[in-house]
Amino acid sequence: MTTITFTDPLLVNQIVESAGPFEVCDPAGNILSVDARFGVPPAGSVIPISLEELERRSKVQREGRPLAGILRELREKHGS
Repeated sequence: MTTITFTDPLLVNQIVESAGPFEVCDPAGNILSVDARFGVPPAGSVIPISLEELERRSKVQREGRPLAGILRELREKHGS
């Protein structure tokens, strides 16, 4: 990932104060980048699951089979 540091305080303030997704454009209006703020819920939103529940779910032993084994069996059965 490339990191770009903005040093213009007015530009930094515009980014910080943006309420949602925004585009970064050059003076001609060409879009240089889009920031969709993934992972940052909108102000006032409520996450329907507690952090404790997320932690609990991450530790649950899941049942299933590895994809590689499933694909191998399908190839053996149907060729490819």
